[in-house]
Amino acid sequence: MNALPPVLQPATDPAAYDRAAAWIQAQTNLRPTIGLVLGSGLDILADLVDQSVAIPYGDIPGFPVSTALGHKGELLLGKVAQRPVLIMRGRHHTYEGWSPAQTTFPVRVMHRLGIRTLILTNAAGGLNPDFRVGQIMLIRDHIALPAMAGLNPLRGPNEDEFGDRFPAMNDAYSRRLAKLAHAAAREAGTELRDGVYVWVAGPNFETPAEIRMLRAWGGDAVGMSTVPETMIACHAGMEVLAFSTITNLCVDTLEATDRPDAEEVVAAGRAAGEAYAKILRTLLPRL
Repeated sequence: MNALPPVLQPATDPAAYDRAAAWIQAQTNLRPTIGLVLGSGLDILADLVDQSVAIPYGDIPGFPVSTALGHKGELLLGKVAQRPVLIMRGRHHTYEGWSPAQTTFPVRVMHRLGIRTLILTNAAGGLNPDFRVGQIMLIRDHIALPAMAGLNPLRGPNEDEFGDRFPAMNDAYSRRLAKLAHAAAREAGTELRDGVYVWVAGPNFETPAEIRMLRAWGGDAVGMSTVPETMIACHAGMEVLAFSTITNLCVDTLEATDRPDAEEVVAAGRAAGEAYAKILRTLLPRL
């Protein structure tokens, strides 16, 4: 028998994306063109949606469920600023036990649904000493440590129907969308910083030595999500816009008495919800 070794098995049956997309389409006449993934504490943005249909992840064929704190675990289809959108109220992480292919399954389902613009949000620790809690960082580039070490969502046989075997990543985050986001933030009176996001696997917070290393490498914020979704979306030719809420300042010395805390992260994410809402209301009509 010429079975492939486990690491080379197809990440997901390609037909599974079609089954999930067809099931979602059967629930609503809405045909979204924009996908939005809500990070920790940002579920408040679901209040922006009009004429919404809520679908629990567990009801969708092949869809992983969400177990992380602050992640509701349902799709919301409706309109924001008159634009049809699909919102993920919570995402999936490899630290929950999902494979990289499973964590990014929803992105390919979005692509099957006709979504070509993907907006990602997350909660992140601030590496940049000039950042403060509550600021929003526009992700302009990333460092994908788990992917570089083999935990890559594109590993295995290439899904040719989505994209090339070796996708470029120098334009993973759309420069066009970044300009629109900055313009929307200015009009909304909200500060927006640019920076480099570092993806780590988690679930533990980083040690002080790791924080100093990531900062020296050029990282401005660190978190446990977003990059796998970006890589899959980029592979499929989708435009990506991504934001980090700085929910805590990273501890970089052993002498520090502060300890990062998951509840603190969720609370800070919620506090930033109003600023995000202002940006999105201004931005979405322009996409």
